[in-house]
Amino acid sequence: MTSRISIARPAGASGGYQPDPHGFGNSRPSSGYRAANSDDPFEKFRVLAKQVEDNVDIWTQPLKPYLPAIARFLIVVTFLEDSLRIVTQWSDQLWYLQRHRHFPWGISHLFLAINVLLMLGGSGAVIAKRYAEYATIALTSVVIMQAIGYGLIFDLSFFLRNLSVMGGLLMVFSETVYTRGRPSFAGIPTLSENDRKKYFLLAGRILLIFLFIGFAFRGEWSIARAFVSLVGLGACTMVAVGFKAKWASAFLVIVLSVFNVFINNFWSIHSAHPQRDFLKYDFFQTLSIVGGLILLVQMGPGGLSVDEKKKTY
Repeated sequence: MTSRISIARPAGASGGYQPDPHGFGNSRPSSGYRAANSDDPFEKFRVLAKQVEDNVDIWTQPLKPYLPAIARFLIVVTFLEDSLRIVTQWSDQLWYLQRHRHFPWGISHLFLAINVLLMLGGSGAVIAKRYAEYATIALTSVVIMQAIGYGLIFDLSFFLRNLSVMGGLLMVFSETVYTRGRPSFAGIPTLSENDRKKYFLLAGRILLIFLFIGFAFRGEWSIARAFVSLVGLGACTMVAVGFKAKWASAFLVIVLSVFNVFINNFWSIHSAHPQRDFLKYDFFQTLSIVGGLILLVQMGPGGLSVDEKKKTY
């Protein structure tokens, strides 16, 4: 015996097959992404930027688990180098503070000892990711103390560089809030953990770019320097407002790394030359700022950014 299943047809239907009997299909042209004009230069730039950003994500995928640790080490490397320099040049540092900065005997010793202890302790805590919020406060205090103690607070280059270093420290603090998932300071009840993260990320992004601004307006000008400065300032603006911030940060990491190797090449200068210490200082400070940018690549620009707003609208 053969059984047969009958399928009831809707009233008024013809005998032929209807692919969409319930009218779910939509033959109208889409007004969304597919309707974008492919010949529009802004659309082409957006597609290119998205491709570059995707490629950066692919290329950095093997390094992503290690990026935060690498970034934290680079951020504090200038403090580690500075503490080593103070210890190895202890008598010279004392002579400078007492002779040129008029520190009383004993106060100069205490000033240097506090700086070394804070830098070593704070750097170790940042690398180990323990008490990072207190470590960033300690290292920021060192930056301020040295600016006042060595009389460099009105030196524009020093000022801009140290603003960028403090931006890197703010990125460390933001990363602590980002990964911890709870408030870092219970004494600030008016701001939630999410709000603190957004504001610290914004402040860190803005401060990080001051190093490149100082580089752009320092030294002799040339066509190549003008081109690099314009492109770099454009990338800095993108970082500050949070537009394609990961792409712009990755670009600045490459530019600053190349610049650092070729311009601050302290290893090519004789150890007795006074310029060597200045170049070494600039080299390690630039590494710290590169570390802050790497953290930005890892975490993203945060809530107060164009990239985040584009997800909402």
